[in-house]
Amino acid sequence: MASKWRVLTPAEIKQMTSQGCTCGDWSKVQVADGFNAERVKTTHFSGDVRLGVFQKEVRFDSGLTRPTGLSNAAIHNCYIGNNVYINQVKGSIANYQIEDDVVIENIDLLVVEGRSSFGNGTEVAVINEAGGREIPIYDRLSAQIAYVIALYRHRPKLIEKLRVMIAQYVDSVTSSMGLVGTGAKIINARTIKNVKIGPAATIEAASRLENGSVNSTPQDPVYIGPGVFAHNFIVCSGSKVTDGAILSNCFVGQATVLAKQYSALNCVFFANCAGFHGEACSIFAGPYTVTHHKSTLLIAGLFSFLNAGSGTNFSNHLYKLGPTHQGIVERGSKTGSGAYIMWPARVGAFTVVMGRHYSNFDTSDLPFSYLIEDAGESVLVPGVNLRSVGTVRDAKKWPQRDNRKDPNKSDLINFKLLNPYTVGKMLSALEILHNLKTADAKTNDYYAYQNIKIKNSSLDKGIEFYQLGTDKFLGNCLIQQLEGKKFTDAEELRLALKPKTDTGPGKWVDLAGEFVPEEAVAGILDDIESGALANLDQVRKQFTSANDNYPEFEWAWAANILQQKLGKTIDAITPADIIEMINRWKNAVVELDNMLLDDIKKEFAPDSQVGYGIDGDRKDRVADFAAVRGTYEDNGVVKDIKKHIEEKSRLADDLVRKMQKIHQ
Repeated sequence: MASKWRVLTPAEIKQMTSQGCTCGDWSKVQVADGFNAERVKTTHFSGDVRLGVFQKEVRFDSGLTRPTGLSNAAIHNCYIGNNVYINQVKGSIANYQIEDDVVIENIDLLVVEGRSSFGNGTEVAVINEAGGREIPIYDRLSAQIAYVIALYRHRPKLIEKLRVMIAQYVDSVTSSMGLVGTGAKIINARTIKNVKIGPAATIEAASRLENGSVNSTPQDPVYIGPGVFAHNFIVCSGSKVTDGAILSNCFVGQATVLAKQYSALNCVFFANCAGFHGEACSIFAGPYTVTHHKSTLLIAGLFSFLNAGSGTNFSNHLYKLGPTHQGIVERGSKTGSGAYIMWPARVGAFTVVMGRHYSNFDTSDLPFSYLIEDAGESVLVPGVNLRSVGTVRDAKKWPQRDNRKDPNKSDLINFKLLNPYTVGKMLSALEILHNLKTADAKTNDYYAYQNIKIKNSSLDKGIEFYQLGTDKFLGNCLIQQLEGKKFTDAEELRLALKPKTDTGPGKWVDLAGEFVPEEAVAGILDDIESGALANLDQVRKQFTSANDNYPEFEWAWAANILQQKLGKTIDAITPADIIEMINRWKNAVVELDNMLLDDIKKEFAPDSQVGYGIDGDRKDRVADFAAVRGTYEDNGVVKDIKKHIEEKSRLADDLVRKMQKIHQ
């Protein structure tokens, strides 16, 4: 945008008039030095208008080039930057600052009416349709702050303080002027009203956008595509909303894709979510919430790292007091085709849900399970998902599929599969399962827990799975603490094992992607209430600091559990104790990896080859299957797991030898 402006010369006014331009008061039209009147044709001006220089050509995707400038448009009260191309505006462009190198062609309307906050401050009724957990969305909303606002309503002073901070931000961005950022393109769109459009954004053939922000960045542009209807919305960098998607009162986080007629009302979607074909209503979609299928309804719930199968449905419509019920599906869970859960309910982390469930259950302390329907009843198979190769595959794919290119990432995401939160749940699960087993001395076919049933045999296996998972995590932490360090005696060993912080032991929480000790969260929230944290940037920095300190917090937690298991403090730990823990870790790693290999073998079993070699005999079926799916021996995942067993076994043996050399 130019810094110096001048009024049009009589010659320029004459030329523009001869080219079909009109204006009620030419004195209100100012231009930059170097302005070329030849590039402005058949355009009507009103209000205060500033025009930059038009010297370049714009190249379209088809390869066609045209000179920058204005034609066939009505411009009211706009600042238009350098080398902007505007053509074929059926209605008008009013009250906008249009920055350099913007392309606008064949649109109906681009206007700001009155003062607008561009979607900021919109109240989004998440998790509970009837209200009570509304999040006032704003440009920089993170999953962590949204989580606190929605779910910490038992701290009203905290919520009020955060709302005041957000209101201050909303006031700072409220304006009667809109923005189209540098390099943005708006092509073949219809109505765009009260929308702020960031740099490098592309809006193509959108049907109606009203009261929103398209927070595109040059590093990670936003794409709004054909047929989109969006009202009261914020779309963050790297996101794509297209193919007739319909949004109302929605926040769309970074690198999220909503397409193929997806419909969402009163929802927040955070980083790397994906929604296709289906419908969402009043959901808090934490990072990596994914639904690909028609007839899938996500409603009135908290989700993250979810993969919703076709026809998945959650029901909260008892309608005695309205749709007041809500549910929680913790991170990493999956639902099978046709799965149904009646709210209220809570599903533990990394649980696979199959069938229809009508009881109000809580399996949050029994993670990594299967929840299945059997003869109309909900049956839990605890811990079995720890041996599933799909769980390991998911844990590896999520960081690889982090599509955020914006250097300023809003959401804090910890991808660790085993961590103090999930392993803390496993420790709770071990206590629950042991208590269930000892509560009744006689052998039972089923045990009842939280409106679900657990088979006797499943309970015993669950104890085994959870113990292996716990040993693996604790060993991981121990080895990470010791690896690369030299010790000459036991005192040096103990010094290396001593935590650097007192924060970490105790309960942990999953703040929509960020694992944090409850104690650290409480400290941040106390500081918000007291006024020690006075604005949103300061709050954000504190959550970021907690995330950065995860390794120290994790070891403080793990060291506390190790001391409990050994029955002694770190000051009394011996090399023999470390050897014992390393051997337990090695056994857990090898046993769990062998379980994964057994799980993979099922994918190559004869039952999985049905439909292959369609017109041949058994030999043809095997050959066709191998050509399409490969063989077990050559499978990349199998090779990685076998390599993992070798490497970890060697590491364990090396550490044991190292411990044996330490002087007592």
